Amino acid sequence: MSQPSADPTVERADSRNRYEILVDGTRAGLTAYRDRGEQRVFYHTEVDDAYAGQGLASRLVQEALTDVRALGKRIVPVCPYVAKFLTKHDEFTDITDPVTPDVRHWLKTELR
Repeated sequence: MSQPSADPTVERADSRNRYEILVDGTRAGLTAYRDRGEQRVFYHTEVDDAYAGQGLASRLVQEALTDVRALGKRIVPVCPYVAKFLTKHDEFTDITDPVTPDVRHWLKTELR
């Protein structure tokens, strides 16, 4: 397992609709989203196997959700990892919307 020599950083990559976590300048993971009005719908999170077990996914999602709050948007956690994260971090409850069939249908259409 790779050990980071520098503090990981999280960057929002709007052109790719995702947040990325970088370790020594290399992308170690991402959480992908699509915007639906004032909602930021998170649908996928991944961390490269070489960086597993270092808490990078948690840090990535924490910083992404903090950014969503700063932008004045709301969170829709379609991604299972983001949904699980939110069960342990109630500081985002006030800006979290439920995943509805309408949101799922919209996302499926959006990702085609």
